[in-house]
Order: sequence, then C-alpha cells, then structure tokens
Amino acid sequence: MISCNRNISKYEAAPDWAIDAIWYQIFPERFCNGDPSNDPTIETLDGTWPYDKQSEWHITPWTSDWYKLQPWEDSNARGFYYNAQLRRYGGDIQGIIDKLDYLQELGVNALYLNPVFESASSHKYGATMYRHIDNNFGPDTAGDIEIWNSENPADPLTWKWTAADRLFLKLIEEVHQRDMKIIIDGVFNHVGIPFWAFQDVRQKGRQSKYYDWFIIKSFDNPATPEDEFEYQGWYGVTDLPEIWEDENGPRQSFRDHIHNIVKRWGDPNGDGDPSDGIDGWRLDVAEMVSKEFWRDFRKWVRDINPEAYLTGEVWWEDFSNNVMFDASPWLQGDVFDAVMNYRFADAMLKAFVDQKDQISSSELDQMLGNVRDTYPKENQRVLLDLMASHDTERIASMTANPDRWIDHASNLNYDEQFEIRKPNIYERQIQKTILLFQFTYIGAPYIYYGDEVGMWGADDPDCRKPMVWVDYQYEPETHHPFGLERPTDTVEIDEDLFQFYKSVIKLRKEHESLRRGSYRTVLIDDERRLFVFERWTDNEKIRAIFNMSENIQEIHIDELLPSQEKWELIMGDDGGEKILKAKMGKVFKRVS
Repeated sequence: MISCNRNISKYEAAPDWAIDAIWYQIFPERFCNGDPSNDPTIETLDGTWPYDKQSEWHITPWTSDWYKLQPWEDSNARGFYYNAQLRRYGGDIQGIIDKLDYLQELGVNALYLNPVFESASSHKYGATMYRHIDNNFGPDTAGDIEIWNSENPADPLTWKWTAADRLFLKLIEEVHQRDMKIIIDGVFNHVGIPFWAFQDVRQKGRQSKYYDWFIIKSFDNPATPEDEFEYQGWYGVTDLPEIWEDENGPRQSFRDHIHNIVKRWGDPNGDGDPSDGIDGWRLDVAEMVSKEFWRDFRKWVRDINPEAYLTGEVWWEDFSNNVMFDASPWLQGDVFDAVMNYRFADAMLKAFVDQKDQISSSELDQMLGNVRDTYPKENQRVLLDLMASHDTERIASMTANPDRWIDHASNLNYDEQFEIRKPNIYERQIQKTILLFQFTYIGAPYIYYGDEVGMWGADDPDCRKPMVWVDYQYEPETHHPFGLERPTDTVEIDEDLFQFYKSVIKLRKEHESLRRGSYRTVLIDDERRLFVFERWTDNEKIRAIFNMSENIQEIHIDELLPSQEKWELIMGDDGGEKILKAKMGKVFKRVS
C-alpha cells in the first residue's frame, strides 16, 4: 500500500470510497433530455450573455449538425460562436435518472455534475441562487418560480422544496441505491447578474444589506440619465460579478449563507443522516478563494458527512506560459482531498500525442514524478486524473491536434487550422493507450461524458455537444463555422471504443493494486521510448509497459518482466509477447 507521509486524523483523511472511485462528469444541459415539457424558452435567456433580446429562438434539435446554423440563428447574421452561447438542448435531471442504468453498465461509480443551481446560462456557472435546482431541470417550471417568490432568500427558515429540488433528491437516492456517489459543482467565487443579492444591490445601492458582498466600484446616480453602476467581474467578465474577499475569505454574512447551502444539500431533511444528500463538492476556481474559507467549508461539510469528498479546481498558475499550479498547499488535510489533476493530462499529451514536441521517457517520469514527490501520498490515490473536461478540447480532438498546449488556442475562434474532424484509426489508438495508462496509474480515473462513445470537439463550446445515444439518428457533421472545407463525419457510437472503456474500467475494478497499490517506475528507456511501471499490494503485482514510439518494436519480454516470476498478459495489443506496437501498451499480472 502507499504509505502516508504524515499523521492525519480521520477528520482530515480523504474518504476511503474515493480511492476506488471511477469518475464520470456530466454537463446536465447536454447529457439527456428526459422531459421535453421543461425545455427552456426564449424568456429563460434573460440574464445571461449576450443579453440581446431575441426575436425568434427555439430549442436546438438534439441530433443536428453541430456547426450548422438553425434558421433562426442564420437570420440574425451573427455567426456560430454568438449563437452557440444562446443554444439550449434541454438536458435535465430526469435525463440523468433515465441513464443511470447506462452508467452502471459502463462501470463508473462516482458522478460529478457541473452546476445544477438556478441560472440563466447553459453552463450554470453564473448562479441566480444556490438554494434551488434550476427549474428547467425539473418537472414544474412555473410552480418552482412561485415557490421562489414566496421565500426570503436570506432566511433558510422560509426555504421550501421545489419540484426540481425534489427530483434532484430522487436522483441522489437512485444513485445511492446503485452504490454510486454523486458530487456537484460549488461556484462561490462569483455569481450571475440575476443573483438575488446582486440584484438587491443594483436596486438599493448602499442601502442594500448585501452591497459589501461584491466589489462595487461605483453606484448609479439616479439624478443622471447614465447608469454609473460598476462592479468587478470574475477575470473582468461582467456576466459574473465577483464576491469580495480578503485574506480570510468573503464577508461573514456571505459565509453564513454558504454554510446554510452546505447544510441544505448535505443533509436535506436535517435528520443527522447524510445519506439523502450529496457526497461532496467540486469547487470552482478554488485557487481564487482564500484557503481560510475552504478550511471552514471543509469543517461544515465534514460535520454533516464525515465521508464527504472535496476536490478543487486548482489549475493555472501562469496560463500564458503554460505553468500549472503545484497544488500541494491545498492538499494538507484541512483544505481539499484532491484537485482536478490536469498535470496528468498535460504529461499524457506530451508523451503520446505530441510529435515534434514529444517528451522522452525520462521527461515523462519527471513530469509525473513531480506530482508524486510533492503531493501528499494519501491524496495521490484520490486525485481526479482526467484527460478532458468542459473546459478543454475533448481527448479525441487532442489526439488529432498534436504539439499544442492543453487548453490553449484549441478552437477555431483562436486557430482556424484546428482539426475539428473525427479522429482516424491511429488517433483512436492513441486515445486507447492513454486510457490504459490512466486506468493503471495512481489516482482516480475520470471520464468526461461522451468520450467513451467517441465524441470529439474543440474547446468550449465544441466540447459541450449533446451526448450521442444509440437510439438517436444524428445528422452528419458537414459544416464549418468559417466556411472552410472539412470531411463529412458520421456521428454515431464508436462501439469498439465503448467496449474498450468498459474493459479498462473492469480491469481497474478487478485488481486492487491498480486502485490501492504502491507505485514505482521500473524502466525508462529514452532511446527506444519505453516506459514501464509497477503497481503492487501484498497479494498482487501488476506491470504496465508502454511504447511511446511511433515504431513497432520487437522486444524480448524477459527484458521487461523478471524472469524468475511467471506473468500473464491481462490487457494490451495482440502483437504477441515480443512485439510492442507503436503508441501502445501491455499490462501483465504476476501469477507466481
């Protein structure tokens, strides 16, 4: 087992279940439309970018060609990237419930949902309120609004349960009945313009009880025709008013409000049993919020559920120079259990995807070793080892676009030469090899919805296409947003890839050493671009062998496996024991 490198209390320790987690990220608006009766309307666009009043607008057909403009989009002559932010496809909570059997069949056991709280945007990162699930995710949109309007948003004693809230609680129940876990996005650094307290400030100015929750630069002077109201938005984005904080975090009254939100979703019926609540939080732009606040947040969450899991988005230290954070200060037992480990994805791209800029085996070990050497060992097993998310290009498109920095200039708005096509067979194989590495390495493997069926897409918004389901017929992708030539790509489930995902999930579940075992790098061969590592427990030993080269190599396997022990090939290419195909790997288990 991986030994701890410091003494930690049960209160500080990451939950044990997270060691065995296989994560699946769901972007609710694009996952499944289980209830068309709650679909957004033109009125629900109010309060989010681009703020223009639309004269005509409709739900975008789920199966339509992604870059093709619908008639009402074409008529405004504003182009794809304007209209993409206006699109709604109707994904909802019922859709997630309907697909839980699918997720169980796939083999995942932990779900992370992008924000589900009421918001006018498709992504929900600009909340209108935290106390209610978005009414377009539930079965009674009008009734939910009546309930909101009957409450005092500052007084939890007045809060009720809407139809969308109750359906979300049913989702939690259904997830738990399948022995799965569920966490949701907490966005507490910024809110949306319609956020109830921000609107109170807008209307009352300095008389508002909440004016010091935000960074207000100037108030409106009612004696002038101009609107002088000015405030600070997150990263300068005025759509997302930023919450004021100092080195200790936000104002006490805002903290009290968030504490009540934590209690509401952690133990909804307030009976002291958290089994009806969420299993933790993914915390957005976590490095932009004081660690002191997160320490209090952790105590609030763990007081309700000692087995709750907290992971932070601690990502870019210097985006311009492609420098990611050393997240170890957030992993000291009193802040988070884990972070979204984009450093893993960065290493995989440099090792297996890049061509001109490909790193050596030694450099791969150094990149991965930096995390192993600096992050507390007890946290390494629960890191979210992801390849893609709602904030990056999809893994399939990563493989088709080598020699790029992850999350940089990765859509056509920034680079018209970015490949938006379906990956070819070779690129699909690279995706599989990275998956094999991901599911045998330290940390909790993480799948972004749709990657398992072969979805491709550039960075936002293209990484947020509607999920591909077997019972739908999709239009081929033929359009290009700038009218450039592109191949015609059929949109359908890649059954071979889907089965591969199931197989690596099964591999990890069946072998304790891949989830809980120790790690060591066994071989680094820069000349042949070989990388070999081992995972083991007292009862099991597994060795993973990867050929990072573009060349097929004939290698006597005895070089890579101890000859005094007997080994069985349990996963990998079919080139025979002496052959390592290009950009492929093999996994062996010791049998004696």
